[in-house]
Amino acid sequence: MYQFSRAIYRELAGDILEPDTPWSDCHPHERVLKSCEAAIERLATDRHYFARPARTLFNDIRIFFPMSKQHCVWHVVRNYLELADEFFARQPLRGFDVNGNPLECRATTRKGTPCQRMPLPHNGYCPSHQHLAETEELEAVPVGGSRELELAA
Repeated sequence: MYQFSRAIYRELAGDILEPDTPWSDCHPHERVLKSCEAAIERLATDRHYFARPARTLFNDIRIFFPMSKQHCVWHVVRNYLELADEFFARQPLRGFDVNGNPLECRATTRKGTPCQRMPLPHNGYCPSHQHLAETEELEAVPVGGSRELELAA
């Protein structure tokens, strides 16, 4: 899993700015590597709730690069995170995530505790909570889109 974060770091390491002050508590190289690892970890374990991983990682690390390299940094981050997302999507779900933790349904029960049933691979919900996946799809559709077309005609 960390081959993606290390690849991002290796490709960007030469352009990282040196720290302004020698007494800073964390070196920029270390911060960039930790941010890359955190983004890949979250992408691997929480894909359904990580809407824009490339933008998140880019915003976390962009301060460590000169303005002239921002465009290159964005392309590297976007390309590697797209590859990582495709890789994680292709991994077979055998009841465990990439870290070996058992998979659980994304829903909560009426009591407010997490549902502990095995989720289906295509959306992360168990068979009892499939209706929640359908409502997520409806929320993505703009409200009133067809009504505005009727009024315009």
